[in-house]
Amino acid sequence: MANAVVSAFKNKQLRNKLIFTILILIVVRFGSQLPIPEIDSAQISLYLQMVLGDSISLLNSFTGGSFTQMSIFALSVTPYITASIIMQLMTIVIPALEEMQKDGEDGRKRMAKITRYVTLVLAVIEGGGLSIGLANRGALGLDYTNFTLVIMTVALTAGAVLVMWLGERITESGIGNGISIILLVNIVSGMPSDFYSLYTQFISGKKIGPAVLAGVVIVAVVLAMVIFVVILSDGERHIPVQYSKKIQGRRLVGGQSSYIPLKVNTAGVMPIIFASSIMQFPIMLQNLFSYENNGFFGKVLTSLNSSTWFDASHPKRTLGLLIYIVLVVMFAYFYTSITFNPLEISNNMKKQGGFIPGIRPGKPTVDYLNKILKYIIFIGAAGLTIVAVVPFFFNGVFGASVSFGGTSIIIVVGVILETIKQIKSQLLVQNYSGFLSE
Repeated sequence: MANAVVSAFKNKQLRNKLIFTILILIVVRFGSQLPIPEIDSAQISLYLQMVLGDSISLLNSFTGGSFTQMSIFALSVTPYITASIIMQLMTIVIPALEEMQKDGEDGRKRMAKITRYVTLVLAVIEGGGLSIGLANRGALGLDYTNFTLVIMTVALTAGAVLVMWLGERITESGIGNGISIILLVNIVSGMPSDFYSLYTQFISGKKIGPAVLAGVVIVAVVLAMVIFVVILSDGERHIPVQYSKKIQGRRLVGGQSSYIPLKVNTAGVMPIIFASSIMQFPIMLQNLFSYENNGFFGKVLTSLNSSTWFDASHPKRTLGLLIYIVLVVMFAYFYTSITFNPLEISNNMKKQGGFIPGIRPGKPTVDYLNKILKYIIFIGAAGLTIVAVVPFFFNGVFGASVSFGGTSIIIVVGVILETIKQIKSQLLVQNYSGFLSE
């Protein structure tokens, strides 16, 4: 990793891309601190922290803390991420989008254009809904006007669109993966304060023995989770593929061996994002509309709060944890089913004269791929569940509350690994081009 970064800075073209990316990220972090005009951001921040509590930890992590600060980048990359997920799901039900997705570079550009429009619509809806919701709850004070709501909606929408544009600039002129890198920086920006909170809670003011033990446990848990996520992200099952020999012109071609790489964590972090969103949505409704906790509905909603899952005094709230695990596994199978098509892979292999040794082409190949995929998805879902639940365990048992959780660690590790691979590939292309020009 360090060698790739050092080599990139030695290369003039890549160095310029890295510097450009850093400058864009500075702009993003600066925008995350700019307050929205016409409103008291400090008052809204106190209100959100008091009313919503831990239910917005994931959103606050994704926005780098700008949501609770209610800056102009309060929505950050969330509208774009939601729009991208919607577009992926729509390719299942809209054949035209599915064809567009398969239509090479031109189709990719058209999909990106539609995603931008969907992002804009979502930003307007989220910004307007947030403005009106805060006004109705009295968070904007008593002297707000309709102009205040318009200013707030426009600022939030413009901020989300600007973040999307900055991400695209990183993708085109920087080192790539613009939105992912912005998301990475947002998550990492909140980690120092989280580690400082852990320090003050478990180390500061304690005797040397317990303090050292607490420090070792914290470091060991974080390192273990990072290593586990790296293994989970890079883990693959290679399915061998043999290509038959055939005559092209006067030459005999083919006969080489290859493999189909099936990632253990095929769905990535999406199952956790889907499950967390579903679990947190009713909690946010409860906090915003002040449902009573004494009633049956209130007790059910309380059990969905992750901070209560490992509370020994309320064992019944473990029901929320079980629901969460089931949702993660379900979404892992669902998301993989819409992103990985065994029938399409089987048909492509058949057209190219390829086959899996010992498996006949056609339906037997599809059945074989489905069988292998089911085992791999379950292993990946189990790994995702472990990574997601560990922070909840330490929060419930020891009160170690941090804004980043399993989802954030998976995103951070995944984006870093992907960025390193991209830097190495660009270095390889630069070296290869330099070799040809000599």
